[in-house]
Amino acid sequence: MPRKPPIVFPQEQKLLSQLGERLKLARLRRKLSNPVVAQRAGISRTSLYKVEAGDPGATLGTYLRVMAALGLEADINALAADDKVGRKLQDLALEMPASASRRRRTAATAPPASADPAPGSGSAA
Repeated sequence: MPRKPPIVFPQEQKLLSQLGERLKLARLRRKLSNPVVAQRAGISRTSLYKVEAGDPGATLGTYLRVMAALGLEADINALAADDKVGRKLQDLALEMPASASRRRRTAATAPPASADPAPGSGSAA
């Protein structure tokens, strides 16, 4: 029984389709046919068609094999290389202890609570 492809949101499908189109254009610019690229990548022509169509069922390894067959394998290093959100979160986490220690210092230098005797401690007025 064939595997069910993963659920992909429309925005993600658009990205995959754009990647597939770029790979197809790279193949055409090199004047390479589908069978030649499929053979060089070690995949079937059907798999190559799926990659060029942006099919989410094609594995990342298949995409990488096609990129390698086109001489674009080094481009895989650009994926998720600039993690702006992750660095922002990391920077915020690094700032947290500094603000927490400021709060501790402020609490330590604050005047002590009033020294009212506890009720029933024996001193009557």
